[in-house]
Amino acid sequence: MLISNLLYYPDKRLRLNSKKIKIFGEKNNYLIKNMLKIMYDNVGIGLAANQINVQKQIIVIDISNDHNKPLILINPKFIYKNNLSHNHEGCISIPNYMNSIPRFKIIIIEAYDQYGKLFRLKASNLLSFCIQHEMDHLIGKLIIDYLPFYKIETIKNKYLKLKKNTIIRSF
Repeated sequence: MLISNLLYYPDKRLRLNSKKIKIFGEKNNYLIKNMLKIMYDNVGIGLAANQINVQKQIIVIDISNDHNKPLILINPKFIYKNNLSHNHEGCISIPNYMNSIPRFKIIIIEAYDQYGKLFRLKASNLLSFCIQHEMDHLIGKLIIDYLPFYKIETIKNKYLKLKKNTIIRSF
């Protein structure tokens, strides 16, 4: 069965913490294929499993122009971060919204691939920003959380109104 329901802010399920993967196998591989399809269909460059209401520490990323170089990160953790800057970014779970986010230009992470093999990855610039964005999702953090509280409330009210008018739906 295809998992296809992308969650949209302010859906509370986006705030759930994801659980570490302990068993690797076909079930997760099927989920990963679905996540890639959803990400590509929504013109995204990254997707965390909890954005489709699956509370697992799985991230898919593809920053290539041809959408042919997917990166799968399972149970990612930071090893190193350097060179803090600000990156202008959006999120497919918060359509039509962009924000300047503090992100590290260079990171090193440790993660598992979809087959359970542990690896380290050094990332910079766009890939680094994307990984950090998706890792935030794994702990229920969204790009609006970098704003002052009063701005978050304004954005929340805007999206609640849109949801009420059925422009944005969560299932």
